Amino acid sequence: MQVNLLQCQSSRDVQANLAFIDEQLSQLPRQENHPQLVVLPECSLLFGGHEQQQLSVAGDDKTSELKQALAALAKRHRVYMVAGTIPILANDGRVYSRSYLFDDTGDTLGSYDKLHLFDVEVADSTRSYRESDTFCPGDRISVIDTPFGKVGLAICYDVRFADLFRALRAAGADIIALPSAFTKVTGEAHWQVLVQARAIESQCYILAADQWGKHNQGSRETWGQSMIVDPWGHIVAERKTGTGWVQGQIDRQQLNDIRQQIPVVEHNRFNLPVLTTAL
Repeated sequence: MQVNLLQCQSSRDVQANLAFIDEQLSQLPRQENHPQLVVLPECSLLFGGHEQQQLSVAGDDKTSELKQALAALAKRHRVYMVAGTIPILANDGRVYSRSYLFDDTGDTLGSYDKLHLFDVEVADSTRSYRESDTFCPGDRISVIDTPFGKVGLAICYDVRFADLFRALRAAGADIIALPSAFTKVTGEAHWQVLVQARAIESQCYILAADQWGKHNQGSRETWGQSMIVDPWGHIVAERKTGTGWVQGQIDRQQLNDIRQQIPVVEHNRFNLPVLTTAL
């Protein structure tokens, strides 16, 4: 079963971003008669848009034009698609950063709203990131049945929170898709080691699709290095720079063997009761 990550250099131009993804899908190297899973990066249709632009293109789950456009691409190109992230209206005036998983007919199999919001200080030209000004955090995890196995969903900054990946494994995940837009500074320091650690800990395939390069006349720069990492922590395939495809195979036998040989789920004693001692 073939998995495909698309490394993008998205901008604030929704139509240009959509056209790029459409063009890349039309050129996707594929094995005929084999199911195809595509993972797009975070903010694949709108990167760097300020609050008003996010709100102007956001819709609800049923009316979102961005959702409909991505579902149409999945149907036209006959791929299962983890469709990066798009803004979906929340009840408090903000938006969710939502990732949808579509099947190869364009039907929605499931979705996930980013749990951990990127409110941090980074030593780059942007310096202060405050996603919570625009985005509302999610409140659930998501693991979805597909022909590739059970796919768990996480987004970018989530990769720093090992408990989420442990929960996805406990919920049955075999594969975890990670649409991302890691900054160049944090990506250079932490991206590879975090992705490999989450794969090793969860004993899942991690499909980490990242944005790359300078965006919107250089106002933001992302790291790239989209990669497929197997449950042993081995990098199956990666693209460090540039836009385009990263491709690999899911080896279910390897997945099962690793879990049988090192049964960390059975051995985990993290939920032991806490003993407190009064002074």
